[in-house]
Formats: sequence, structure tokens, C-alpha cells
Amino acid sequence: MMMRVLEAGGLPPLTDGARAADRDNPNGYYEFEPVKRTAQDPSWLARAEGHAVKLVYLLLRDLPRDRPYRVIFMQRALKEVVASQAAMLARLGRQPAGPADTHTLVAAFAAEIAATRAWLAAQPGFRVLYLNYNRLLADPRPHLAGLQTFLAADDSPPLDLDAMCSVIDPALYRQRGDAHRPNEEAS
Repeated sequence: MMMRVLEAGGLPPLTDGARAADRDNPNGYYEFEPVKRTAQDPSWLARAEGHAVKLVYLLLRDLPRDRPYRVIFMQRALKEVVASQAAMLARLGRQPAGPADTHTLVAAFAAEIAATRAWLAAQPGFRVLYLNYNRLLADPRPHLAGLQTFLAADDSPPLDLDAMCSVIDPALYRQRGDAHRPNEEAS
């Protein structure tokens, strides 16, 4: 969702289109395969300036510290994340690689995210905006206005707030859990 929001607002995504849109993500995945190999080869970063790049939170530590970064850290109730992953794997006929019970997965994700947040707080080159997926769906305009301010650059026009709001699609929010538990959030 966030990559689509950024694209609509005027920030082009850096993507390779290798993973096509499907039933689980009808608007596409907006992924760029080289980010998975950043620790070994960060050369793709030269192409990334002025673009939005999707990374899972565990890959943030692989980014070289020789430049500044603005990170939009999406948070979501972890039970919903686990349910979403399980539904996608089931449709693909695959089994989860790790523990199968929700409680164990939620606890593992929560620990990883807490460690990542602590690490980000200690990184001078990383500016971070935390956005809650559930709140963004419920009332997008104030959250996206904050995003617009966070990403504002002196040498470019601001992102188009109306266009960003127009692509938020609550119909794609399918794995609904207890969305009012802020301590169970993920990227």
C-alpha cells in the first residue's frame, strides 16, 4: 500500500517488476530484487536516489552508512501480518518455514521489530517516520500529510496529498484482527 501511495504522490518507485500482481497483492509488490543482496552489493543505491524503495525491516541494517536515509516504517497488528502470510502461503500450497503457531510467530516478530527500532534510534543517518497501517486506513489524510512533510525536499514540489489519499483502498484490508493493540505492530 505505501509504495502505491508514494507513487501516486509523485515519488517514483524503484522496482524491477519481477513479481507480478496477484490475488494477494492486486496492485503489485513493488519489489526490487537487488535490495536482498545489499550486504554483498550495495551498488543499486546509486539508482535509488529520488525513488521509493521497498525493504523489509531486517534489511535496513545492510544499508551502507555513507549516506542519509528517510525510512517510512509501516506498522501493523502482528496477528494480522501472520494471518496474511499464512493465507498467501496456503493459496500457493506452501507451508510456513518457521514455527506454525501464531503466538510464537508474533513474539518472534515483536522481538525483531523492537531490536530494529532500537537500532534505528541509534543511527544518525536514518530519519524514521512510523506509520500505523490500521490508522492510515481509517483516516488517511492526517497521516499522509505527515508523510508529505517528512519527505518534503527543498528542491522539489511536495507530494500530491489528494492523489496519495485516493489510492488508499480499505477493500484490500482482508486479514483483520484486533487492530487496537499498538504493541503488536510490524513493518
